[in-house]
Amino acid sequence: MKQLQESIPVAHSRIYALGAARGNQVVTNDDIAGPIDSSDEWIRQRTGVSTRTRAAEDQSLMDLAVEASKEAIAKSGVKPSEIGAVILATISFPYQTPSGASLLSELVGAHDAAAYDISAACAGYCYGIAQADALVRSGLCKYVLVVGAEKLSDFISPTDRTISFLLGDGAGAAIVGASDHPGISRTIWGADGSSWDKVGMTGSILDFRDGKTTWPTLTQEGQTVFRWAVWEMSKVAKQALEAAGIEVSDLSALVMHQANLRIIDEFAKQMKLPDTVVIAKDIVETGNTSAASVPLAMHRILEEKKVASGGYALQIGFGAGLTFAAQVVELP
Repeated sequence: MKQLQESIPVAHSRIYALGAARGNQVVTNDDIAGPIDSSDEWIRQRTGVSTRTRAAEDQSLMDLAVEASKEAIAKSGVKPSEIGAVILATISFPYQTPSGASLLSELVGAHDAAAYDISAACAGYCYGIAQADALVRSGLCKYVLVVGAEKLSDFISPTDRTISFLLGDGAGAAIVGASDHPGISRTIWGADGSSWDKVGMTGSILDFRDGKTTWPTLTQEGQTVFRWAVWEMSKVAKQALEAAGIEVSDLSALVMHQANLRIIDEFAKQMKLPDTVVIAKDIVETGNTSAASVPLAMHRILEEKKVASGGYALQIGFGAGLTFAAQVVELP
């Protein structure tokens, strides 16, 4: 009997380059404060958000995803035809099927690449990086395009005080490929399904179809999520550092899901980060962009030259599900 041939694995992977796109409209706190009976001061104090970028009606989620992807591909030097898989992390692509990733692969020139979407909310991009790392190191793909993209403004209520006022639109993309040294650590990931309903929608599309609810929009139990994000996710982050074999003092940056500036600041205290670690705070101007927030935040600190290529960043995403994922990556 002939022996089956297998993919030839490679030892390591890394992120080659990042790309970013943000909604083409800047929405201030004053723009949204009225319907939630709030103020610019209250929103800044409670969340740290001063503005959020949102996409106009003529700018789609796919427009954002394509723009971010093309930047990442161009910076990486990788040919689109060499991309073996396209992974799109999103909760706001407006079609149940087919996947957004299959359309994205065609639009960026990655013809015939494997393509699929991930629904892991704010942890989706970090889930995607974990899978890209595995796909490359297994030898199944030479390069993988990972994109977190959201147009959350399609799923918000102007009068919702729990989460809608935080949310923005955008996309972040990464090209992952083989490396001669470790560039992505082992991922610590999972989900706490017992809290499945703590972040979610006001109803299902079936409820909407049957007239049982208005258009479903995003909602959350803020205090429950805050406590979970700070206390439980700091434990996950410490596990990720241990899995990577490094200490907090080895980090150049902390890039966590941009959920709320108070969460970021309290999380940093729990981690006892030294002053040398740059903490990404893209939420102040971009808002909470769910699956797009981690790559957008990393892209910003690199573009602003707050960190240098080659350093280590702890990235962690967490959100609805309640899903979470953390890994240490080498900054591209």
